Amino acid sequence: MNKTFIITLLLVSFVTLGFVSFKSQEENSYTQLYHSRINEFVQSETDLIGFIKNENIQTTKGKELIKNKIGQSRLKLKGVDFWLRYFEPVAYHKINGPLPVEWETEVFEKFEPPYKREGAGLSLAELYLDEINISKDSLIHLVQSSILSTKIYQADSITANLNSYHHLFLANRLFLLNLAAIYTTGFECPESSNIFPELASMLKDINHIYIAYNESFPGYAIKKDYLDLYLDAISFVNRQPAISNEFDHFNFIKNYVNPLFSLNQKMIRDYHVLSNNYNDYSLNDKSMSIFDKALYKGQNEKGVFIAVDDEFILEDIRQVGKLLFYDPLLSGNNKRSCVSCHKPTEYFTDTNRTTSLQFDHQQSLTRNTPSLINVVYNHLLMLDGKHISLMNQAKDVITNPIELGGNEKEILKKVMSCPDYEKAFKRFVKLTPNSNKVNIDHIVSAVILYYSSFSKYYSSFDDAMNNKKNININCEKGFNIFMSKAQCATCHFVPQFNGVKPPYINTEFEVLGVPVDKNYSAISPDSGRAKINPVAQTMNAFRTGSIRNAAFTKPYMHNGIFNSIDEVISFYDAGGATGKGLPVRNQTLSGDSLKLSKLEKEELTAFLHSLNENIKFEAAPSTLPVSKNNSLNDRKVGGEY
Repeated sequence: MNKTFIITLLLVSFVTLGFVSFKSQEENSYTQLYHSRINEFVQSETDLIGFIKNENIQTTKGKELIKNKIGQSRLKLKGVDFWLRYFEPVAYHKINGPLPVEWETEVFEKFEPPYKREGAGLSLAELYLDEINISKDSLIHLVQSSILSTKIYQADSITANLNSYHHLFLANRLFLLNLAAIYTTGFECPESSNIFPELASMLKDINHIYIAYNESFPGYAIKKDYLDLYLDAISFVNRQPAISNEFDHFNFIKNYVNPLFSLNQKMIRDYHVLSNNYNDYSLNDKSMSIFDKALYKGQNEKGVFIAVDDEFILEDIRQVGKLLFYDPLLSGNNKRSCVSCHKPTEYFTDTNRTTSLQFDHQQSLTRNTPSLINVVYNHLLMLDGKHISLMNQAKDVITNPIELGGNEKEILKKVMSCPDYEKAFKRFVKLTPNSNKVNIDHIVSAVILYYSSFSKYYSSFDDAMNNKKNININCEKGFNIFMSKAQCATCHFVPQFNGVKPPYINTEFEVLGVPVDKNYSAISPDSGRAKINPVAQTMNAFRTGSIRNAAFTKPYMHNGIFNSIDEVISFYDAGGATGKGLPVRNQTLSGDSLKLSKLEKEELTAFLHSLNENIKFEAAPSTLPVSKNNSLNDRKVGGEY
């Protein structure tokens, strides 16, 4: 059933009945804290509505007074954010939504068309005050929507979680991930000067949650080493400069957040914590670091061989996949291969062309070739999010008449005409119980397994975060700029620095206003996500890709318009197309200049270079399997163009 429909039913019932009453005599101190915090937050929003009704919203002074009042409610929100985000993240969009309308999809909805989610709450109320021709009714509606959605968290279906210890460690894991990825970046806080006062308040409030929990669940208590380090983290934040751009994100995450995450993961395992929440869908309980490549997975890189765990067998399949990756048999004319666009030694992209050649060997594709490295950390694939699986994406490329121009039946016939391939796949098919005959999925799965294996490598930045080696001070400074003044981290989230934010179950798209040329004569005509989901908010929106290995994956942007990292930084520094004076109604990138200094740009670039991964590339195969069809035996390794 659609979540929007469920939430609507809940809201209707709550409007009719009001808050659900509870028997306080059976509540422990932890449950009591939950209910009192929820009620305090709702009361603060109720007071906010009364304040708005009596204030002049047309004057600068009136707006500032209301913003200050919103700030008081935001502090109360921070006291319950720990629970709200975890228990019901869809309802949270009505409490502190970042956008008025969103079409992005959670992990389960990626198997159905995305649905419209209207945001509301405190952030949007604060932003609304800066718009022209505002009305009290609209402003009050944003706050009232938050109050109604907050009542969902008083439902028995949610509060029942408080009777068990399991949820605490899972909600805490999400809190720590958000502490690394969004709470310090301004992603959800309109006013940058409020980011760290809110952070300090939240850290203090959550410490009280820990204390109340330990009183109520002494048999599954949060352990002393965690609590001691958490208090050290609070002290670290309290010692930081008042200026938000000077916060030391690097050492905060490295020395406090990431170690806390490791300790929490250990408690999850030690206490045999169980989950029934889709927030935990893709997270790995065994990962001991936020910067572990196994932290989460967005894709199945094994395809039909998903049940195979034997490393020797998987390597055998991978080696066949490597041959196929270089083999032009996968194309319609036996002259193109995967390598034609995704060159392994160029980080599985093409650095020599703005966009790759089409199948006709004359025209060019309209979009830049994205790197295949770290593609497994996306839930939606292609720059417009067209595909939900690597299998579908690969088959689409193979059969696309302007890419490889192949036919599935013909490709299968050609591949199986090679005795080496035939022998291998007849062995492999026995590993897939649902198939007793080799088909195109077996072939594609081998290819996917090959290129996905290059997503396991780490960068010097990862090593620093995992305390394996130190990193250059300029890289540290660049990371701090990335997380603050440059606003990069509001779209490129830790740890993969792509558009997948905690709890790593959905993919974000952004409208940047990418130009059609470097003179900014117009924005690119590519409608992007709107090709898949044609609504106003998705026009010219593209999936946020990872910036790992960016130093080696030029040209940049969906149309390859920029040739250097310096050009990309200058584009963002200027405020995208809007900052350059072009009208982009739905640009999600701020149109204001970042005002980055020359030194700050250099430090930011140093950080980006620290994300270069230590990948061990492989030599291309010297030959390809011989076919029984002699006409196929003159094909070249990697194809001809």
